[in-house]
Amino acid sequence: MKHSRQEKIEALGRVIDTLDRLRVECPWDRKQTNESLRTNTIEEVYELCDALLNDDNPNICKELGDVLLHVLFYAKIGEEKDEFDIAEVADRLNKKLIFRHPHVFGSVHVEGAHDVELNWEQIKLKEKDGNKTVLSGVPASLPAMIKADRIQEKAANVGFDWEEPRQVWDKVKEEVAEFDREIDRMDREKMEEEFGDVLFSMINAARLYKINPENALEKTNRKFISRFNYVEAKAKESGRQLKDMTLEEMDRLWNEAKRIDAIK
Repeated sequence: MKHSRQEKIEALGRVIDTLDRLRVECPWDRKQTNESLRTNTIEEVYELCDALLNDDNPNICKELGDVLLHVLFYAKIGEEKDEFDIAEVADRLNKKLIFRHPHVFGSVHVEGAHDVELNWEQIKLKEKDGNKTVLSGVPASLPAMIKADRIQEKAANVGFDWEEPRQVWDKVKEEVAEFDREIDRMDREKMEEEFGDVLFSMINAARLYKINPENALEKTNRKFISRFNYVEAKAKESGRQLKDMTLEEMDRLWNEAKRIDAIK
């Protein structure tokens, strides 16, 4: 279903009007602050991510609405503080998009998406209120895996990168070897440090091969859950509990689940 530009503007206006009324008349909405909404915002974004990963369009639509509500809510709080409102949020976003796309709104020529990525970090450094250093734009509160991916992506965009993707595997092997040495010494602190280096290098490898490590790991999580649930269900069908089964018996059911996955 497509809506006209006017219909889209009117729909957004109705939500703003509804929120304005809720902020006055609803005790729960009235008492909310930036701090109190923060955890709810994180939850809503994760729910949107689940819908995106499932390619569940009805839920993507629903969760986008929930995220939009939070954007409007923070803007409303900013308006009440006489700091900014949703119009300023939108205007600043629009100016930023134009400034960061000189190949569309200016005379800069690019050959493809990679050139855009290379220009992006340099442009952000030139912005009046932009990043002061290349890595300063990476939020400190990002989950560690996403943060590692963004750190390495930003470094690569200014030329700090391998010349060929295959070169990264020497680094991965080096980090695995260093971790292995610390296992022999059983120094827990050093083991943790070196294991972090292994993960960091693997995330870098994923980036070089255009793999999203967060998505890749989540798909593996879901695959494991599906197969483990199959093992548990089969155990129950036979009147047994997993803790009473041998590893060999569970492995047999696990391999059954793998074969089922392979033919889906």
